[in-house]
Amino acid sequence: MPPFEKHIFICINERKADDARGCCHSRGSAELLDYMKGRIHDLGLKGKIRVNKAGCLDACAQGPSMVIYPDDVWYAPKTKEDMEEIITEHIQNNRPVTRLTLPFKPKA
Repeated sequence: MPPFEKHIFICINERKADDARGCCHSRGSAELLDYMKGRIHDLGLKGKIRVNKAGCLDACAQGPSMVIYPDDVWYAPKTKEDMEEIITEHIQNNRPVTRLTLPFKPKA
């Protein structure tokens, strides 16, 4: 059995300001990471759900980007409200939030 039911990776990659791709960090991903970590702890899910910062997930143009494993669902949440919806629907009820999913899966 895996050590966690779900493992969440949130990109906090930071690129130079003149990079046309942009970066998740400049779009608020660090704040969203902190929010997700705090909510998982507040809900008593620490130990079941792991939240980690990640380097580039190759989706910064759509960022902030995040992925939830083992579900292999890629998201582009923009606000704390988006994160709350992902927590409620996906993390707690196993229903991915289609409106927030990335339109593609980044290539490895």
